[in-house]
Amino acid sequence: MPSGKATSSDVAAAAGVSRSAVSFAFNNPQRISVATRERILAAAEELGYAPSTLGRMLQAGTTGSIGVLLPQGLGRILENPYYSRFLMGAGQVCDQEGYTLLLTPPLQDSVLKAIPYAAVDGFIVCGLEADRGEVAELTRRGIPFVLIDSDRLEGAPSVEVDDRGGAREVARYLLDLGHRRLAVLSMDPGAEVPVRGYRGPLARRLAGIADALTDFGLTMADVRLAEVPVTRSEGYRATVGLMSGDEPPTAVLALSDVLAYGAVDALQELAIKVPAEVSVTGFDDLAESSWFRPRLTTVRQPIVTKGRMAADFLISAIRGEAQHPHQTLGTSLIVRESTAKPA
Repeated sequence: MPSGKATSSDVAAAAGVSRSAVSFAFNNPQRISVATRERILAAAEELGYAPSTLGRMLQAGTTGSIGVLLPQGLGRILENPYYSRFLMGAGQVCDQEGYTLLLTPPLQDSVLKAIPYAAVDGFIVCGLEADRGEVAELTRRGIPFVLIDSDRLEGAPSVEVDDRGGAREVARYLLDLGHRRLAVLSMDPGAEVPVRGYRGPLARRLAGIADALTDFGLTMADVRLAEVPVTRSEGYRATVGLMSGDEPPTAVLALSDVLAYGAVDALQELAIKVPAEVSVTGFDDLAESSWFRPRLTTVRQPIVTKGRMAADFLISAIRGEAQHPHQTLGTSLIVRESTAKPA
């Protein structure tokens, strides 16, 4: 028995056949006789040889996998419960349709570099602008993709939520309660904002807040804005800073539930009562928000449904079925115990 991992050449030599016959035995058994195939399989078993499943799939032009192209590293992504909900929805469709799900984070801090190394039939593209190089590269390669939490791109299916409407509703709710000193905990938009401006869901959510402020004779200039990575610790840190200045806010409007959790952590440590002294709202309605203390007022978006729809749209595109249009899912304000009229 040869040392090391057995190859198809080893099997061919042991069975007294060509390498092509070995390939036929595993991939096209009808092209060789039953006796020859049995001899090849017996030699393969004796040598411990198994053909590369991935190699066979690539040779056939399909992998049976779809990729989720992520905007951040796995450590940061898995820290955010939003993605576990989203991937749950996408995974449900993959289970049903017989596909596997491959997470594709940036390679050497580059999402573009990660694309060629992902052996998938198509991508769910999360949180990347439609005019970035990654989308252009997928288009050039002819790889099917679906945009999630992005800007719309003509000819490409996309799924988003009514970010603007949801943010408008929660901001108006706080203003109706009587709050005028508002702080917004925003997702970090990255270094390109001064040049390109806000994009995607962040732009829509800030626009929704601006809509509500306009109705009360206010502008975004009247709001304190903190832009931070979406982690609980960053929400905590930013809130400590917001409360340290003159005339601290009476309400903190966080653009994700995770940031809102950090805000409440900070306020409780500062001995500031929520909501008696400061109200806090989120955006997402993660499972924890309904049993967090105080229970969080937030904007509910259908995260699992978004994941299911993304996978469904992508698999339809991979199979060459009719393309789906842009889909916008609704949001709703969920009022709980973390908000009240200002003291």
